[in-house]
Amino acid sequence: MRWDGQRVSGDAGSADASVLPGMERGVLAAMPGHLRSVRTPEFAGVVFHEVLAKSALNRVPASSSMPFSWTVNPYRGCSHACVYCFARGSHRYLDMDAGRDFDSQIVVKTNVAEVLGRELSRPSWAGELVALGTNTDPYQRAEGRYRLMPGIIGALATARTPLSILTKGTLLRRDLPLLADASERTSVSLAMSIAIGDDDLQQSVEPGTPTTRARLETVAAATAAGLECDVFAMPILPGLTDEPEQLDRLLRDISEAGARSVVYGALHLRTHVKPWFFEWLEQYDRSLVPRYRALYPGAASQAPREYRGDLAGRIRPLLRKYGLERRPGAGGRTGRRASAPTERPDMVPGAPTLF
Repeated sequence: MRWDGQRVSGDAGSADASVLPGMERGVLAAMPGHLRSVRTPEFAGVVFHEVLAKSALNRVPASSSMPFSWTVNPYRGCSHACVYCFARGSHRYLDMDAGRDFDSQIVVKTNVAEVLGRELSRPSWAGELVALGTNTDPYQRAEGRYRLMPGIIGALATARTPLSILTKGTLLRRDLPLLADASERTSVSLAMSIAIGDDDLQQSVEPGTPTTRARLETVAAATAAGLECDVFAMPILPGLTDEPEQLDRLLRDISEAGARSVVYGALHLRTHVKPWFFEWLEQYDRSLVPRYRALYPGAASQAPREYRGDLAGRIRPLLRKYGLERRPGAGGRTGRRASAPTERPDMVPGAPTLF
């Protein structure tokens, strides 16, 4: 496993057993940096692997087109269990599979806020934008137990470092007061991922996530707190969520929730995700399998240009209709906000950095 340089002072057995009940000697128990692996009845079928991280800031490859250079990922793996998630491949760097393991074997960097604070205090730190939620969701269910985000937000605010958060998690509402305070010191950018209006489909393809309605209410809560919130309508699923009536209804609901703008994109289906996605599609609607095989043949991960052009022709008039177009140069509360294109097929290029 790729856990080079991890070190823990003391004995793994000395970890505070009060954090989560049910000590378990798991697959990571012998790894340097590993504190313990635990289960809890609140998270049936999920194992949390608590580790000490040697670093918090991850540098985005210089070749990337992303509008940020740094990320922080407090968790590895995600109980949202979205079948299309491009980040599934990151679990292969832990010698785990990109399917069930990604959904149920969650690595928790228990000291991430402390390490981040030290890194941001270095004289060499230039105060560049730090993005959260670019790999796995920082507001997945585990955050309700571990509460890593308040410390991360606090460290970034203290260092006056601009931050952005992309999430499906309604637990974001807990930290809105902290984020509002942070926005008085630095730029704060929020985005909620909302792409599926049909409740049954949403719970099938994203079984561990809050409902679409709950996420829309979170957008409204952020707006009420004085924080502008964008929406990522990604991924649009061919034959499932891309009809004009579906898109119109979704964008209308997003507009009524008070979102500032919408970033959209067709399904991006990486090779290592395809087995899990097609297994789901076979069960959900087998008739669509041939179409998806044709749209994403072999190692192709991006929908064909023709399809993407057709999707743009449907959705862009709706963005104008509901006032959800990305405004070039739009600023957050401090007027310093990273811009983003209207369509982004993927959030994180290249291999992920673990710690």
